[in-house]
Amino acid sequence: MRYRDRAHAGRELAAALAELRDEGALPDPIVLALPRGGAAVAAEVARELSAPLDVLVVRKIGAPHHEEFGVGAIAGDDPPLLDRATLAHLDLSEDSLAPVVDRERQELRRRERRYREGRPPPALRGRTVLVVDDGLATGSTARAALRHVRGRGPARTVLAVPVGAPDSLDALATEADLVVCPYRPAVFSAVGQWYDDFGQLTDDDVLDALRRA
Repeated sequence: MRYRDRAHAGRELAAALAELRDEGALPDPIVLALPRGGAAVAAEVARELSAPLDVLVVRKIGAPHHEEFGVGAIAGDDPPLLDRATLAHLDLSEDSLAPVVDRERQELRRRERRYREGRPPPALRGRTVLVVDDGLATGSTARAALRHVRGRGPARTVLAVPVGAPDSLDALATEADLVVCPYRPAVFSAVGQWYDDFGQLTDDDVLDALRRA
């Protein structure tokens, strides 16, 4: 299976979630996109479920001088969620990561201000919260997002992605009440390999998805 683009992936994911909705498994849903890539997918899910759409900004914490190599993630004002085994392997400490965490926290807050346009974060208590992204590789940002959501009193948490690495999906089964992923390829190297069009989205793309919702 390959997806043409994020909108196509969102419709396929939405179809799987609609079946669960029809079974009564998704009462009072709210959809939280992990921007930027998750916004286009989540817009399709929110439309199918007739659910409100909002964002949950999460930032990856990269190793110093190797920012693409993730060692953790942050969500909201929560402490950074760090991969201790990776830190030990790279001989890194929390203190050595402090400048990276501060920089990512600033970017997280910038994006929250831009995307929310003055709106407060949505109330999640007692609701079914669907955390949606365009795919799952290591799962570090999804884990941080789910723990952040869990701290806000939802009735149920659902991680929903169109494609994901099987091992990472299995590892997150203890973080969410339900993990929904239509495509779990046995050989997985990157999310983008399962899309024909995986172009980078912009802040304006995220805002457009939120405004249309």
